[in-house]
Amino acid sequence: MPADRLDRDLASIQEARRLLEAASQAHAAWAHASQEDVDRVCEAMARAAAANAEHLARLARDETGMGRYEDKVLKNRFASEDVWRAYRSLRTRGVLRVYPEARVKELAIPMGIVAALTPSTNPTSTAIYKAIIALKAGNAIVFSPHPRATECVLETVRILSEAARGAGAPEGLIGCMRTVTLEGTNELMRHALTDIILATGGSALVRAAYSAGKPAFGVGPGNVPAIIERTADVEKAVADIVTGKSFDNGLLCSAENSIVCDAPLERAVLDLLPRNRAYVCNDREKDLLERTLAPGGHLDTTLAGQDAPVIARRAGFDVPPDTRVLVVRLERVGRDVEPLSIEKLSPVLGLYVEDGWRACCERAIQILELGGLGHTLVIHSMDEAVIDAFFREKPAFRILVNTVSAMGATGYTTGLAPAMTLGPGAPGGSITSDNVSPLHLINIKRLAYEVRSMTRPAPSPAPGLLSGAGAATAPLEAGAPAIALPVDQPASCCAAPNAPPPPAAPEQPAPPAAQRPLTAADVERIVAEFLRQHRSRR
Repeated sequence: MPADRLDRDLASIQEARRLLEAASQAHAAWAHASQEDVDRVCEAMARAAAANAEHLARLARDETGMGRYEDKVLKNRFASEDVWRAYRSLRTRGVLRVYPEARVKELAIPMGIVAALTPSTNPTSTAIYKAIIALKAGNAIVFSPHPRATECVLETVRILSEAARGAGAPEGLIGCMRTVTLEGTNELMRHALTDIILATGGSALVRAAYSAGKPAFGVGPGNVPAIIERTADVEKAVADIVTGKSFDNGLLCSAENSIVCDAPLERAVLDLLPRNRAYVCNDREKDLLERTLAPGGHLDTTLAGQDAPVIARRAGFDVPPDTRVLVVRLERVGRDVEPLSIEKLSPVLGLYVEDGWRACCERAIQILELGGLGHTLVIHSMDEAVIDAFFREKPAFRILVNTVSAMGATGYTTGLAPAMTLGPGAPGGSITSDNVSPLHLINIKRLAYEVRSMTRPAPSPAPGLLSGAGAATAPLEAGAPAIALPVDQPASCCAAPNAPPPPAAPEQPAPPAAQRPLTAADVERIVAEFLRQHRSRR
């Protein structure tokens, strides 16, 4: 290995260690910050990021050469303003909730130091979002940006760090690698000081994150199918799909990748596409595009996020200069048999025509299985039964209805939790199917008092159960279904074998029906509770 390469690798490893040590020292103080301190710092970060949305969008576009400046501005504002507005009132420090009947109290514990990997496709918006949710949860964070998007992420982290320190955060709480190599990124992920990995990037990077020996949240490919069912408002459906695919030139993993059109609407869709500045390629142009954009069924990443006319020229044909999207008719799914059925990360849409919603459904499943299981599907329909069938049966954890998928999956056009990290669940190789929020970056410690004694007729007292400034007493409707002790088996019947006989005690009424403590399934309900006010203020 050349000496300069070796020196760069060693420098990157050393930088990762230095940033983690600084983050560890900062987190020792930050872990004990009050909710008020945390919210003041995150508010300052969100304001600073929003004020610099245009500046950071320009840097990202110029450095990566991908996407559209104006759409990157919107993503930066979403990642700062919308994300913070949604989570501002979310309690993440101290005692979170008390269940008086279950006699359980829950305490938020920060996970520690987050190793955050950011992509070249959405570098600044992802960095803003990850920094806000990490600090909101009481953590420190160290970034390893994509080598093609290092400078814009460094500038994003500088702005966020200055704002955080100005609001009282310790030095080193937010860090970013400047010398980025594979060796340095691996050191960041595997180091003993790293507590959790938040990975956004290509499949190989996400696999590396999951094999680093640390807890990790990763995201997989999208390859989102967009179904236009025969009862749809077809004009809006086509407009939404073209808007989603052209947004930032198709760089979001949640962007529409293929239209699956119900046969009775084929003519209308083909008429509407050009009106929305989508160019439908002929067979020769499809062949040229296939060999240029996806040779051998693998994306040419030099064309990712490029304008549609640029991609057409590279392929060897011309389209009107204001073309937003290129559309190719497809009949099969698979890298070998239909290369353009893959996730394309560019303003190129496949177009399938199927007869009936069940056939559309089967085609959509094939597309997801090629690369996108668990991620997102969007259906345009007015048939409640069809929508419900897609909701219950399709292998995607975000079923969007009559909206733009690209930003609907992130929570911009829908009521989903605002996020730039969208888990595809176990089918997509991820530990979560959620839009990742601050609640995913805390551990919950539980204090549990006795509700049924094995040695006494009645449970012991619960001193201090209701103490804890700011804790919420959880009613049944807050997401904690009631559980009951066996009515035919009093507590004294559960004594341990050979236990000493209990002393005489006055009879006490059996404890009321208990409520169970918070489970992972309740996280989305809690987030929704805080999102309602946010949505109503839009």
